[in-house]
Amino acid sequence: MGDLVEKSKAKSALEAVLEERKKLPIYPYRDELLKAIDEHQVLIIVGETGSGKTTQIPQYLHEAGYTKRGLIACTQPRRVATMSVAARVSQEMGVKLGHEVGYSIRFEDCTSDKTIVKYMTDGMLMREFLGEPDLASYSVVMLDEAHERTLSTDILFGLVKDIAPFRPDLKLLISSATLDAEKFSDYFDPAPIFKIPGRRNPVEINFTKAPEADYLDAAIVTALQIHVTQPPGDILVFLTGQEEIETAEEILKHRTRGLGTKIAELMICPIYANLPSELQAKIFEPTPEGARKVVLATNIAETSLTIDRIKYVIDPGFCKMKSYNPRTGMESLLITPISKASAMQRACRSGRTGPGKCFRLYPAYNFQSDLDDNTIPEIQRTNLTNVVLMLKSLGINDLLHSDFMDPPPAEALLKALELLFALGALNKLGELTKVGRLMAEFPLDPMLSKMIVASENYTCSDEIISIAAMLSIGNSIFYCPKDKQVHADNARLNFHSGNVGDHALMKVYNSWKEINYSTQWCYENCIHIRSMKRATDIRDQLAGLLERVEIKLTSNSSDLDAIKKSITSGFFPQSARSQNGSYRTVKHPQTVHIHPSSGLAHVHPRWVIYHELVLTTKEYMRQATELSPDWLVEIAPHYYQLKDVEDSVSKKTLRGLEFYFLLH
Repeated sequence: MGDLVEKSKAKSALEAVLEERKKLPIYPYRDELLKAIDEHQVLIIVGETGSGKTTQIPQYLHEAGYTKRGLIACTQPRRVATMSVAARVSQEMGVKLGHEVGYSIRFEDCTSDKTIVKYMTDGMLMREFLGEPDLASYSVVMLDEAHERTLSTDILFGLVKDIAPFRPDLKLLISSATLDAEKFSDYFDPAPIFKIPGRRNPVEINFTKAPEADYLDAAIVTALQIHVTQPPGDILVFLTGQEEIETAEEILKHRTRGLGTKIAELMICPIYANLPSELQAKIFEPTPEGARKVVLATNIAETSLTIDRIKYVIDPGFCKMKSYNPRTGMESLLITPISKASAMQRACRSGRTGPGKCFRLYPAYNFQSDLDDNTIPEIQRTNLTNVVLMLKSLGINDLLHSDFMDPPPAEALLKALELLFALGALNKLGELTKVGRLMAEFPLDPMLSKMIVASENYTCSDEIISIAAMLSIGNSIFYCPKDKQVHADNARLNFHSGNVGDHALMKVYNSWKEINYSTQWCYENCIHIRSMKRATDIRDQLAGLLERVEIKLTSNSSDLDAIKKSITSGFFPQSARSQNGSYRTVKHPQTVHIHPSSGLAHVHPRWVIYHELVLTTKEYMRQATELSPDWLVEIAPHYYQLKDVEDSVSKKTLRGLEFYFLLH
């Protein structure tokens, strides 16, 4: 009897999902769209966010029999969107996630032999080209959210355009939420455009009379004003990152607690990339009767995710954008004003299910005169080293004359080639070396992959992949609860005693492993358990990749110099020496500082090597490790000029180095 009840519940849930599918704007155009896909190899599909492009088109193609010829791939620029969309589609198709419908993101593969519809980040599809240059196992490739113009999506445009003539049976769908479709169409020797009209409701747009001094506080005040004065409907607030979202969440909780029962319940739901997936799912849950939900989101909610029942949007007009200076090699994540196209996308989020309101926390004058029309494509403002290595390993050599939709700056390309040559990945003719081929196997930044490849020479690959795994999860290892700040600082510094920088990360990982991966230990040491689990997954995959490229997993934990030399082998371009209380980078001289959270902040060694530079109040080196300048001469004599290291190395070494430059 219980089984029958369960089955009828599942059946009614599936029927409800099918009804939802029929309500989507794309549904009336299903047959017309399939006919267009059948007739054309390349099709540009334009439809606003929420029209059902991402979830429905792969299902329509599956129902039309395309999966009998091969897999359907659908790319997303963001990890969170990839996972949530795959979960939604598996639910709609009534299958288990990871079986017929799966997803693939960096260091997480939720697919199986049964998978026929595969959602993946654009970077993962790029890696598919390494093993399968003609994508033989795919029948359809859908490049979704193309208007976001991420680095990987732009590279994919060129790659799929190249293989299209050799794979006439492969269907290419370029899906975009903006009306800039003519540019995509022209690039693909003009491809036809299929427009899905959205059921757009009117959106009332409100501007402030003057610029806001503190947009975060203004956003919180506006959210509370809407909650108290406006009719029912959920609120979506766009903020620039995790830190701002957590601050806003805390302030909102504090202020609503102070008002008590005077106001209705306000549910606060954050959404950002580092949030655990079970908490991400909360934003999609229906709001209880009599309550209101406020979603605090990064620009992920602009186009990648559709949250129903949003009636009010608060747009402070900022986002975090990556920018890269090829001259200094510095990459920074800066808070910058959004573009007009982004502002329009944000406003439209409020008109999904009915008339909405958008509150822009900047004057109309600023919107008209100060905002760019479109966001600058990422390919024109980012470090290209990883991309150049991947394109070289695919046999694409003439990068300066490659067919890009928007060409990258020649200076950034040359800088990437120079760095890859220095790392030994390319020879003097710009061809891939054996070391370069090994490096391309790792889905990591080239400096990290060189560090792993070099660890074989120092017999410490076991320790190095632990460090690489910990570096790959970013700076989300330690957390600092406001009520336990002193305890959290002490816990972090305990790992730095005796060891420093990258070694502290290795010590954290080894201690966690020794304590048998204890959750309680993480809690006591103010360490994110989720970050540690992710680091373990990444480490296991890196160990598998070492086996694949036939590098032995060897341990040498007692020889710290060997571990440091391995790190130096990959990160020698990022070295700095002490100068007047701060540091001066060696290759492209600029003043930098050790990050206050580093164990080296109070030790101040003469020479350090760092993982990355971050620009906050100053230019800080994150994950710095002490080194000897002799190692720079030993590992990369061709990269550093004599004057860079002459005051710190022996005369004997200098004479050898002079001889080297005479020969070259």
